[in-house]
Amino acid sequence: MNSSRTLFAALLSGALFGLGLAVSGMTDPLRILGFLDIAGDFDPALLFVLGGAVTTTLVLFRFVLKRPAPVFAGSFQLSSLRTLDRPLLLGAALFGIGWGLAGYCPGPALVGLGVASPEALWFVPAMLVGMLLHRLLRGS
Repeated sequence: MNSSRTLFAALLSGALFGLGLAVSGMTDPLRILGFLDIAGDFDPALLFVLGGAVTTTLVLFRFVLKRPAPVFAGSFQLSSLRTLDRPLLLGAALFGIGWGLAGYCPGPALVGLGVASPEALWFVPAMLVGMLLHRLLRGS
């Protein structure tokens, strides 16, 4: 596949994702922390954003997979894993803890970095260090 077309598709997808995050207000760490604060000042906005994403995926995913291949790739790359193992559960727990402490996950953090959010300016480097440590420890 043409690498410039693939790069363009990735940039366009990332920009669309970032725009969706910004329009929905999901780049604000306080909104995320408000969702996680179920005993305090609960903000259900994230629930509606996630619900919209899941509904869209449920409706459209079957049509996407009927195609012989993605538009900008030679084949679909779907995981064949069907079990919950220790690394998956540990990674999910660490992700959730980090998300709860910072109010950021990688997508909104990168959008926040683009607008020089003070939180993102410390979160993104810490995230990159964590990714590097994972590569070093897992040997991949």
